Amino acid sequence: MSKKTAIVTGGNSGLGFATAKKLCDNGIKTYIIGRSKEKTEDACKEIGENAIPIIFDLNNLAGIPAMIESITKENSIDILVNNAGINMKKEIPEVTDEDFLSIIHTNLLSVFAVSREVIKNMKSNRSGSIINISSMASQYGIPKVIAYSASKGAIESMTRAMATELAPAGIRVNCVAPGFIKTKMSRLLLWIMIQKEKIKY
Repeated sequence: MSKKTAIVTGGNSGLGFATAKKLCDNGIKTYIIGRSKEKTEDACKEIGENAIPIIFDLNNLAGIPAMIESITKENSIDILVNNAGINMKKEIPEVTDEDFLSIIHTNLLSVFAVSREVIKNMKSNRSGSIINISSMASQYGIPKVIAYSASKGAIESMTRAMATELAPAGIRVNCVAPGFIKTKMSRLLLWIMIQKEKIKY
């Protein structure tokens, strides 16, 4: 494992941070992509020498190919964890087209763009593992997260299509829909679900 290289998007906090730390603890050189320079660099310092910060906003789709190329010039990518994502709590009538598109842009389009560029590198090596992070919101009808739920449902469908197409090239593609974990993003969602259960009973 000490010779492997990974990329974790959104690896400077929450589930992404825990994932990146586990990879680094196992001797895997891990590039952590995050928007905040201070937050990403601080996370890498806390994780240790195997963590390398990449300051980049994944909403910049046009810049993703060059960003990934800057990494693959030095290393072949063995593992990609598509963890970065955003959420928005609004009742459906209040969700604007711009709101919906913003979630899809970050949670779906950027995942595809990053994966596409990494796949080019993995195919040349005929090996690799891609892990897409979904959500329990794709499995259950959770109120006030319509765009987020749609984006994660699309991630699961895209994962199946990618897995089928890339298997002959030696690339594994899997999707994980974690149970509810008390992170900054999920804290409010957990509260909503608890209130929903109280009303039921």
